[in-house]
Amino acid sequence: MSVPDYMQCAEDHQTLLVVVQAVGIVSEENFFRIYKRICSVSQLSVRDSQRALFIRYRHHYPPENNEWGDFQTHRKVVGLITITDCFSPKDWPQTFEKFHVQKEIYGSTLYDSRLFVFGLQGDVAEQPRPDVAFYPNYDDCDSVEKRIEDFIESLFIVLESKRLDRATDKSGDKIPLLCVPFEKKDFVGLDTDSRHYKKRCQGRMRKHVGDLCLQAGMLQDALVHYHMSVELLRSVNDFLWLGGLPWKGCVRLPSFTIIPEELVARPGLGDSKAARSPQKQPTDTGQALIFIRKICMWTWAQEVLIDPGALTTNGINPDTSTEIGRAKNCLSPEDIIDKYKEAISYYSKYKNAGVIELEACVKAVRVLAIQKRGMEASEFLQNAVYINLRQLSEEEKIQRYSILSELYELIGFHRKSAFFKRVAAMQCVAPSIAEPGWRACYKLLLETLPGYSLSLDPKDFNKGTHRGWAAVQMRLLHELVYASRRMGNPALSVRHLSFLLQTMLDFLSDQEKKDVTQSLENYTAKCPGTMEPITLPDGLTLPPVPFTKLPIVRCVKLLSLPTSLRPQKVKSLLGQSMSTKSPFIYSPIIAHNRGEERNKKIDFQWVQGDVCEVQLMVYNPMPFELRVENMGLLTSGVEFESLPAALSLPAESGLYPVTLVGVPQTTGMMTVNGYHTTVFGVFSDCLLDNLPGLKTSGSTVEVIPALPRLQISTSLPRSARSLQPSAGDEIATNVSVQLYNGETQQLAVTLENIGLEPLEQLEVTSKLLTTKEKLYGDFLTWRLEETLAQLPLQPGKVATFTISVKAKLDFSCQENLLQDLSDDGISVSGFPLSSPFRQVVRPRVESRPTNPSEGSKTGDLGHVKVLVARYLLQDSGSRRLYTFLIGLGVPKTLEAVLNFKYSGGPGHVEGYYRNLSLGLHVEVEPSVFFTRVSTLPATSTRQCHLLLDVFNSTEHELTVCARNNSELVLHASECQREAELTREQLMAIQVDKFNFESVPESPGEKGHFANPKQLEEERQEARGLEISSKLGIRWRILSFSSWSSAGAQFSLTDAYPSLKRSGEASVEGLLNQLILEHLQLAPLQWDVLVDGQPCDCEVAAACQVGDPVRLEVRLTNRSPRTVGPFALTVVPFQDHQNGVHSYDLHNVISFVGSSTFYLDTVQPSGQSTCLGALLFLYTGDFFLNIRFHEDCKSKELPPSWFCLPSVHVRALEAQA
Repeated sequence: MSVPDYMQCAEDHQTLLVVVQAVGIVSEENFFRIYKRICSVSQLSVRDSQRALFIRYRHHYPPENNEWGDFQTHRKVVGLITITDCFSPKDWPQTFEKFHVQKEIYGSTLYDSRLFVFGLQGDVAEQPRPDVAFYPNYDDCDSVEKRIEDFIESLFIVLESKRLDRATDKSGDKIPLLCVPFEKKDFVGLDTDSRHYKKRCQGRMRKHVGDLCLQAGMLQDALVHYHMSVELLRSVNDFLWLGGLPWKGCVRLPSFTIIPEELVARPGLGDSKAARSPQKQPTDTGQALIFIRKICMWTWAQEVLIDPGALTTNGINPDTSTEIGRAKNCLSPEDIIDKYKEAISYYSKYKNAGVIELEACVKAVRVLAIQKRGMEASEFLQNAVYINLRQLSEEEKIQRYSILSELYELIGFHRKSAFFKRVAAMQCVAPSIAEPGWRACYKLLLETLPGYSLSLDPKDFNKGTHRGWAAVQMRLLHELVYASRRMGNPALSVRHLSFLLQTMLDFLSDQEKKDVTQSLENYTAKCPGTMEPITLPDGLTLPPVPFTKLPIVRCVKLLSLPTSLRPQKVKSLLGQSMSTKSPFIYSPIIAHNRGEERNKKIDFQWVQGDVCEVQLMVYNPMPFELRVENMGLLTSGVEFESLPAALSLPAESGLYPVTLVGVPQTTGMMTVNGYHTTVFGVFSDCLLDNLPGLKTSGSTVEVIPALPRLQISTSLPRSARSLQPSAGDEIATNVSVQLYNGETQQLAVTLENIGLEPLEQLEVTSKLLTTKEKLYGDFLTWRLEETLAQLPLQPGKVATFTISVKAKLDFSCQENLLQDLSDDGISVSGFPLSSPFRQVVRPRVESRPTNPSEGSKTGDLGHVKVLVARYLLQDSGSRRLYTFLIGLGVPKTLEAVLNFKYSGGPGHVEGYYRNLSLGLHVEVEPSVFFTRVSTLPATSTRQCHLLLDVFNSTEHELTVCARNNSELVLHASECQREAELTREQLMAIQVDKFNFESVPESPGEKGHFANPKQLEEERQEARGLEISSKLGIRWRILSFSSWSSAGAQFSLTDAYPSLKRSGEASVEGLLNQLILEHLQLAPLQWDVLVDGQPCDCEVAAACQVGDPVRLEVRLTNRSPRTVGPFALTVVPFQDHQNGVHSYDLHNVISFVGSSTFYLDTVQPSGQSTCLGALLFLYTGDFFLNIRFHEDCKSKELPPSWFCLPSVHVRALEAQA
């Protein structure tokens, strides 16, 4: 026998072999349709008997194997079924002739044959024929199974007759010698009459009859014949035929032992569901034979004496002591394997019995596989590998290796199975084959993947540690790449090579990484890699392979929009984050759900139509520069336009930040699912869920409706210094300007709508960041009426408005510096009246720190002390004071933020807006200082003189003037060497006294919880503001001087008119309580009238000698309280202009009535008047001094309330 039958199993010894073949041209599909229906009839119960007949079908069987039918009858072809197509009666004779030719091939062993003809109709088809069946087509052939059953019954009749003939043969010594093909030449010339020869003939015939009995379903008879055959063959050492006995007389044991587990009943075989339910019977031919033999076995249970308790729900009990019953002739599973080994050892003695030996090993392996004894089965397979057969063809080698792979898979040796299947694949493309079968090689290589723990799904490699031998897996993947390339399928090559690079990257050396990537680039140049699954012809689908490791992504973070573009929600009464779905204020269920949402949802929003950013921290694991192209975002939920990026990562770069951008086109909840790349020509969609070790703060963000975008520009230059506002704020634009203290500059702001939505709402607010410096007045003022009239501002349009920037700080000296100077022994006599330094100079305190840096704080200008110390030993205090004032010329800094709150478009409808901030940095240079302030009474009680010592702290010449006063010129610092050209001069301003009761109260003054000290400060500031506004003090720089290369001084103001600078100066902060009292109108207003004319000026009232002069004193009560009554005495005197006053004027002036005037009680806002008269007897200038009588009423009021004007009367000669 030259061709082994690898599909044989132990049960095949009781089957009849039937060959089913096609005659003529029959399509493969139609043939196998009928073949499957024929194979469904694999067993048949004999009529009027408990025996069963089993059939084994083959559609291909080598004729030379049929010659071994005498050795083992199950190898003999006893039936032939042919299938043919015949559509014309003319073709029928030729078709029938082909059928006879086919019968002649197996004619020596055939019991019966059948011919199934499809397509022929008419008279020929209507003629009854026992061996031919006609069918109109392949669909209308319902009687195929019935004809097969009839065919099997005919085979049984012939089989039974042959069995009876052999069993009842009385020829005695004339028994023929049954031989295998290679023995015929060895028995030529032997003595046929010898006893040894006769025993050989008898033993072989007994074995042959036992085979026929086994096929006929007579197990007891077969067992008897096998026992007799064993005794005869052993006596003559006929090892070949002794090994050919099916388990050497132990046929009954395997018929029970190898029953599959799923066919064993729980309590006993009689309760098996498979035995009672026909639809539960197995469809596989081998299992069906086992099933029927098991049923027959129970009819024979009494003689075999099998213990039903040996059967369990999981099959045969592994305990061999209870597995088998107490039958005489039954062997344990171990004994069966020993008998198989013995038979194989007999076969190994014959060189030409290699095929039989190989088949015996295969049968033993299948038995051991059912018993789950893999290690013993592997020994038989290892022996089968080393069996030397004749020179096999390449197809036979492929078949042999494939069967070995299947058997190793059957016993659970998956890696060994994969090894032989890979050998079979390599055999398909052996150099000796003219046309290598690359497709078959590729298919077999795919089947080896599970054995090497290799899956073509890259997701399986993200689950824990790597499984399998990486070196073997890489070799197998390389072979798949090469096989797919030779198949002419470059897409498969790219897919496998991408899989190799993705999954085996950690095991590749640097050189291997370079080689693989170079090969991949060569493949993708012809066929780029895609993310589409590849479906193979056999139905296997290769999933896409995304390059999640090229580069490796460690962190994904969704970035919020810039602060200037970040949307904000208008706060409602319920609050922005309040959920209205539940009536409860708090619920643990709702809180838990919100916590889960926070783990995924980002706490900021993106805006429709705006560019959004996602930051990735990537790493290049390759030993060379990695170029990543077409890198963009993968999103879901809203329509999103991803803007691809290209990057180049250096070799083993470490974590490298990469920002991917895109524009959402619609609104809703958007989820960032991953990113896509193109690396080495392979397009990849990398999902975040498939990235191991990824850190992310969330991937779901809300996209709100579109909003306009504003771009701001100003007339001022940009500032290199960025303001630092409160936490969470960011300044979009910073501008700076330099102003002198009191100067005002106009800031032109241009707003351009660079978005796609119209600007419908605009609000401007300001916030002062500097809190150290005291600021007077409004720092920033603007008017928005004209700008708001231009709304809605369409995209691309521009709106402008002007902001006034006024830097108005304190114009007085800093008290902390004065304290330092006073402590250092410098007398400061020209400072405000409120300053405590007008007191006696205190001695230096020895305990004070000697280091200037220890006694000063930031902003105290401690370096001025060092500058002053240089002049402590010089001649005059004015020089030291001058040096101190020089130190005060340090610029101050003011910082403010302008917030532009704007909205429009669909976002405005939803209640969203944006904030745009403009940072303003103002450096305030000192202009003028008021070093001393005092007051002098004026000739009128309703006026006074305000005396200010003005100091020019600039380096330029300037003028200072008040309202209705002449300008005062202050020289620049270049003139310091001339004493008469100092920068400090006295400025006197005559002002009307103020009625502070008319000053409106501040909002804080009306508060119920206001601090009294704070209220007093606010009142004082309001009074100072009123005084400054009426004074109207302004300064103006006359010239900006510079020096030429020749040393000459010239003015820049004439060449550059824009350098002309001016501003206002304020006395706020200078005026203490005493000064304010001097500047305030007394609550009691006293008016003195002489002959009806008020006397409150330097002009003397004229009268004639001898004429009585009417004197009237009028009191107006402007205080909130009731005053009076008062008594006033008029005392006249003469001023001799030499410091001598003469009060003895009894002979010069006479009173008409009393010289004492009385005023009654005056109510608030009330008025009282008293009248009197004087008579001047001589000419001259006289003055009237009106004095109050001291009583309890006058002592309750401040002295300043009793300020009466001076009365000057000039007596003239009476006219004739």
